[in-house]
Amino acid sequence: MFRFRTVFLSLLFLFIFTKDSFSQCAMCKAVVENGDQSMAEGINSGITYLMAFPYILIGVLFYFLYKYHKKAKN
Repeated sequence: MFRFRTVFLSLLFLFIFTKDSFSQCAMCKAVVENGDQSMAEGINSGITYLMAFPYILIGVLFYFLYKYHKKAKN
């Protein structure tokens, strides 16, 4: 239980205290270089939102695996 709590708190702090990350693929970068600042911020926000969903799904998967493992142990 201690290890799970430590990992959970570490991941929680990682997501809360990170700065905004700005990533772009080559195509997005080419479009943004020719556009204005607000369009660039919108594209960066969209990429960040798209990046978050796989991590959420993996987190939910591990949660259910943890519950299944705990139930099987009893």
